[in-house]
Amino acid sequence: MGREYPEYPILSVGAIILDGDMIVLVKRGAQPSAGKWSIPGGAVEIGEGIVDAVKREAFEETGLTVEVKSLIEVVEYVERDNNGDVKYHYVILDFMCKPAGRKIVRPGGDVLDAKWFRVEEALTLPLTISTRKLLLKLVKYRDIFR
Repeated sequence: MGREYPEYPILSVGAIILDGDMIVLVKRGAQPSAGKWSIPGGAVEIGEGIVDAVKREAFEETGLTVEVKSLIEVVEYVERDNNGDVKYHYVILDFMCKPAGRKIVRPGGDVLDAKWFRVEEALTLPLTISTRKLLLKLVKYRDIFR
């Protein structure tokens, strides 16, 4: 099954990698939302545990090894084409993560760039809709997420 016009929703994960007031974002290289910044993540592979998927995606896209803390949010992304057909449908489980070891990021996989940003600075970037909502939540509830 392809990512475009799927037969059923694609289960995906996101890694909210925080270190103090800094967050890692990646610039997407593929659709949907190519060229926009988002948290690292991607589809869960067949037979892969969800936490393992978070660790794999974080490492593939940023070069960081992470410690997965807890599920923070469930996001559903549905995009329809001009005919009303579902072009993309993802159910995304976003997990809070901490870097485990070195904190130097390097883009990998299908991302164009990966960087640490102050959360407030990140809000000035061209972001995916779900990433903007997440960052606003992080600012509002900053003490909870530390």
